[in-house]
Amino acid sequence: MEPGLRGKNALVTGGGTGIGRVIALALAEARVNIAIASNQPADETIREIKSLGVRTSFIAADLSIEADVERMVDEAASQLGSIDLYVNNAAIAAHQPVTRISAEAWRRTLNTNLSACVFACREICKRMIARGGGSILIIGSTAQFNQAYGEASYHIAKTGLRVYKNTLALEMAPHGIRVNMLVPGHFLTPLTQGIGDESARILRGEIPLRRFGEPTELAATALLLLSDRLSPYTTGAEFVVDGGLHLRPLPLVTDRRILLMNTEE
Repeated sequence: MEPGLRGKNALVTGGGTGIGRVIALALAEARVNIAIASNQPADETIREIKSLGVRTSFIAADLSIEADVERMVDEAASQLGSIDLYVNNAAIAAHQPVTRISAEAWRRTLNTNLSACVFACREICKRMIARGGGSILIIGSTAQFNQAYGEASYHIAKTGLRVYKNTLALEMAPHGIRVNMLVPGHFLTPLTQGIGDESARILRGEIPLRRFGEPTELAATALLLLSDRLSPYTTGAEFVVDGGLHLRPLPLVTDRRILLMNTEE
């Protein structure tokens, strides 16, 4: 079914690679104009979007900095004319055991993954309220269901997004603004490349569908949740796309490694 998004304007964070790239391209195929915000180049993605015949722009921004988030929203609204759709996708992960969490890694992880969403939605929702509606999609993670060693900062940030999504959906509902969350499991993206062969083998065996996801497999769900035509009565929802990963534990670390991770020098 046609999602009915033609002519709308979308801002996608982290839209140059991985999940953000796939969502941006799917929106462009639905005839949505796209602004991509990232601290990494997105030349190839921008070229592909332009080839689909819609307007696009790139905004360089460090989303761990509040002022950059505010500037991103201002530039996207100026370049596109409005922000009808917002996809909060940008994320980083720091892998540190709890006795070695550094202040800098903690700050960047929480600011990029959680605070950036809070500040961006603060500014975007003001504009959406004035326009009388909009749709927001927050990219979560099955990290909120499956604990993993060495990922306290990342898990806290992603769990915080879930809690924030609920409040945002509640407060924006009277203004005709829908807020939903897409919750991916382990997808093959730049963020997940460093898992290692042995851990990947174990993790694959714990996924009921016995494989990792391809980012393109998230596109249809993203459009479903963003579309007022397809999901007019859906807000505050979470749609898990993970091959069943949230149903299983993650035994990725040996007993000896668990013992040593907070004691070895």
